[in-house]
Amino acid sequence: MKPQHPIDYVLHLADNALVLGHRNSEWTGHGPILEQDIALSNIALDLIGQARYLYQYAARLMNVTGDAKQEVTEDILAYLRDSWDFRNCLLVEQANGDWGKTVLRQFLFSAYQYFFYREGSRDAELAAIAEKSLKEVTYHLRWSSEWVIRLGNGTEESHSRMEKALDQLWMYTGELFLPADYEQSLAQAGIAVDLAAIQPLWEERVREVLTEATLTIPASAMQKGGKQGRHTEQLGYLLAEMQFLQRAYPDCEW
Repeated sequence: MKPQHPIDYVLHLADNALVLGHRNSEWTGHGPILEQDIALSNIALDLIGQARYLYQYAARLMNVTGDAKQEVTEDILAYLRDSWDFRNCLLVEQANGDWGKTVLRQFLFSAYQYFFYREGSRDAELAAIAEKSLKEVTYHLRWSSEWVIRLGNGTEESHSRMEKALDQLWMYTGELFLPADYEQSLAQAGIAVDLAAIQPLWEERVREVLTEATLTIPASAMQKGGKQGRHTEQLGYLLAEMQFLQRAYPDCEW
């Protein structure tokens, strides 16, 4: 199978980081305590930074191939695509809910990103982004793991909320390891990460933390479609807010 051009794959990774970064940024000024408000805001900045590197790379690829009708920039890719053009996993677009749901969502995705970025890539640009991002994601995983354990083992109320959050989010985790068409051939070429190889590592880490947090993994049916542009209504609301300024005032600059 001939490897596909990695544009869709790079956009998938960028969209994951941007959408979750924006979700986390919604907590800025609203965290339970100042220190953790700042911590989550910094995680949001890390994710948006990852997204920028990836969008810049995708834009260069699109401009070189001539697929685009006009010169593509990172801003165009972030602010002027519709929801069906986004390739992020459904997990990252889910609404924040309470603090417990937010940190659990971060934990589930950070555990995925941690093993994902450890694999690297034969693509030099993606390998460099992975190397830099892994340092950030290592902290994200440690921070979110500690919160999941703290809340799971906390009060009756915090434990109940974490169980509810797990019931709501677990159904979106299976999609992380279902390769899209644009991932399969690239994985064979060593450009994309082999998701089957990192899935057992993710499962082991997640079960270890959830067990320590005394949380029970639900037996829920898995949802998919985000990687192909089929999203929940949550993404539409998020993009409407995030893209408003650029769409209302095209080409505006500070």
